[in-house]
Amino acid sequence: MIRVTILASGSSGNAVIVSTGATTILVDAGLSAKKLEAALAEHTPGPQSLAGILLTHEHGDHTRGLKILCAKFGTPVYANPRTAEHLRHAGLQAPWRFFQSGAPFELGCFSVRPFSVPHDAADPVGFSISNGGPAFAIATDLGYATRQVADAIRGAGALLVESNHDETLLHGDTKRPWSVKQRILSRHGHLSNQAAAELIASAASPSLRHIALAHLSADCNTPELARTAVREKLESTGIPLPEIHCPGTPESPLPLVFEI
Repeated sequence: MIRVTILASGSSGNAVIVSTGATTILVDAGLSAKKLEAALAEHTPGPQSLAGILLTHEHGDHTRGLKILCAKFGTPVYANPRTAEHLRHAGLQAPWRFFQSGAPFELGCFSVRPFSVPHDAADPVGFSISNGGPAFAIATDLGYATRQVADAIRGAGALLVESNHDETLLHGDTKRPWSVKQRILSRHGHLSNQAAAELIASAASPSLRHIALAHLSADCNTPELARTAVREKLESTGIPLPEIHCPGTPESPLPLVFEI
């Protein structure tokens, strides 16, 4: 059994606790160290119990609390070399543990498979995390879904997938200049609801129990639009519908906790 606790997911911060009875890890540390400490104290035996922190990439909304957390608790930080090098140049000292994108590794009770995603970062990755049963997979901050991403998350028991915007609302948004819209729509930007739905449907199996749709734009998306796009696509496949969450919304308040 894997217990997933989504603490934050979006432009204001990203952090997810993944735990079994024996191993607890943190994926990204994009909240303040104070908030992360409090959350870890509430949902785990405490920050000192972390077996490691996995980093998807170096952006501040994924690493905000990392420096203080590492200095205080000495938690190992798992990253690929290019992500770590970027953060070291920015002055972050950490007990680094390096992995290669695409090469699985063991971390306590978990088997972790990092996979490359297209995004405007040094060497961004998603993760598929398992302990013998269906995996929990994370694919956020990506401009489009490659075949490698779909293969990496196929058969998962739970997914955290970006569903950033509704394309009609984005094109009609008068507050964003065209250059920003181009970046969001680019192959290194962010997934639309329809692109997220197609990715999820291509990777879904009867073992899929939970879908968490992340990074919803406050201006160019709504939880109902995101959920409807995924629901309709899954219904067309005939796969039993899992629970569909939009973390941080009234229907799915944070922290969001589920088990697989």
